[in-house]
Amino acid sequence: MASQSEDRDAGGACFRRVTVLGPGLLGGSILLALRERRLVRETALWARRPEAVDRARECGFADCCTTDLARAIAGSDLVVLCTPIGAMPALAAQLAPALADDAIVTDVGSVKEPVVRELGSALGHARFVGGHPMAGSEQAGIEAARADLFAGAVCIVTPDPTTPPAVSDRVARFWSSLGGVVRTLDPATHDRVIAEASHLPHLVAAVLVNYVCGTTPDPLQFAGNGFRDTTRVASGPAAMWREILSYNRGHVREAITGMISSLQQARQLLETPDDGRLEALLASAKQRRDEMGHGRGHGGA
Repeated sequence: MASQSEDRDAGGACFRRVTVLGPGLLGGSILLALRERRLVRETALWARRPEAVDRARECGFADCCTTDLARAIAGSDLVVLCTPIGAMPALAAQLAPALADDAIVTDVGSVKEPVVRELGSALGHARFVGGHPMAGSEQAGIEAARADLFAGAVCIVTPDPTTPPAVSDRVARFWSSLGGVVRTLDPATHDRVIAEASHLPHLVAAVLVNYVCGTTPDPLQFAGNGFRDTTRVASGPAAMWREILSYNRGHVREAITGMISSLQQARQLLETPDDGRLEALLASAKQRRDEMGHGRGHGGA
C-alpha cells in the first residue's frame, strides 16, 4: 500500500479513488485525464443506463463502471457529479448515506448558487464544494471526451462561507492537477459573471442564427468564417442549455438588458454623423479581445 506522501506525489489533491457520476463529455474527460496523468489509484464511473456503462467499460474509461450507485462510490474519497443540474439534488440525497466519512463531493455545473445551496444542504457544506470547469464544447457525450480537455482551461471553485478551507483547497488542487487554471468565486458572484461571459453569449449566438436564417432566403450559403466563429456555441445541446439558462434566468435577464442597452447605443452611433465614436467602439473591442490572446476558456457550458 502506498504511503500518504506517495499519494500526494501521484495526485495533487491526495485522492485515492475518484468516482465520476455521469458519462458525458466532462465526466469522461476527467477519467481520461486521471488515467493519463496517473493521479489516483482507482477510478469509478456511474451511469444510469446500462448501455452507457457497457460503452464506458468497453473503452476502458474507469476501473469500475456500474449502474449501482453504492458500488460506484464505495471507498471513494472524491465524488464528482457530472450529471445535468436538475438531476443533482435527488442524486445527492441518494449519495449522502453511502459516502465514506472522509469523502468530498464536487460538481461541474454551469450554475452554482442553487446547486451549492441544495447539495450543501443534502450532503453538508463541510464536504460539498461547487466546481465549474469552463472547458465544455459544442460536442456532447463520452465519445467526445479528451484527456487534455482541462489543460489551460479556467476551473472555478465556489465555496460558501461555511466551507472548510482545507476542503476547498483539495478540490482546487484536483482541478489544478488536471491542468486547469483555478479561480475562486462565491456562488452568487459566479452566476452573475458567468451569465455575462458564457450564458449570454450562447443565447445571443442562438438568437443570431435564428434571426439570420429567418430573414434571408438560404443565408448559410453566404456565411463566412465570421458568422461560423460567432455562432459556434449555438451548436451546443439544446436541452442542456435550456436547463442552464433556466437555472440562471435572473442573472441572464439582467445581462440581456445590458446587452440591449449596448446595442441601442451602437445603433445611435450609426444614426449620427461620423465623429469617430463608432471606430473608437470597434477599436476598444479589438484591443480587449486581443488581450485575451489564444488562451483556453469556456468552450461550452
